[in-house]
Amino acid sequence: MDTEAELTQRGHSSPEQGEGRPRSAFPGSGSWRRAGLIGVLCAVFLLLLANFVVQPFQIPSRSMEPTLQVGDRVLVNKLAYRFGAEPRRGDVVVFDGAGSFVREPAGGNPVGDAVHGALSALGLAEPSDTDFVKRVVGVGGDDVVCCDQGGRIQVNGVPVEEPYLYAGDSASKVPFRIVVPLGTLWVMGDHRSQSRDSRDHLGEPGGGMVPVEKVIGRADWIGWPVTRWGAVPGARTGDGPHG
Repeated sequence: MDTEAELTQRGHSSPEQGEGRPRSAFPGSGSWRRAGLIGVLCAVFLLLLANFVVQPFQIPSRSMEPTLQVGDRVLVNKLAYRFGAEPRRGDVVVFDGAGSFVREPAGGNPVGDAVHGALSALGLAEPSDTDFVKRVVGVGGDDVVCCDQGGRIQVNGVPVEEPYLYAGDSASKVPFRIVVPLGTLWVMGDHRSQSRDSRDHLGEPGGGMVPVEKVIGRADWIGWPVTRWGAVPGARTGDGPHG
């Protein structure tokens, strides 16, 4: 028997027989790595999209009923006011209320804040305690009065029809008359009896006005649940006078 020939033949055996090829200790690990990389890239893309274009926002309270309900995810158009456009009466906006509706928050846990911010940006967690969603009733320079003899809010002497109000609610049980400073907004919820809005901060610094620069974007669409897909009712309908 020619053992030398046998050894030579073994040493040149075809790779197809599986000899001489490294094998992973974890079968399919390459597929898992690819899937993980794709998942990370998708998350980064969604975060960039949420930061600069469209951000999901979870509705946490009843203040905007019936327009928006608790648990709705609205898609906030962050480009709506990015190129010189200004919020208009009737717009439903999301804004940072720090310094106007709530005190400036003290420094918290940076890591925890970053994680919550990322989850909130993806619509997977409730928004920050300083974020609010309300409807614009008055813009800079407007004279806003509540109420006329018909129980309606007047803007610059013109009564405003508000078909989006919660059934049974009045325009406001709190009478007021204010002139909105330039660069700010007077905002109110559609469910007036359940909404803490500009009216509740009249006697505080800033008088309940929201700086335009604090507006995150305009709530244009309801993205979840699927039974409520569509444009936010009442937004950009032309209700009331427009400047």
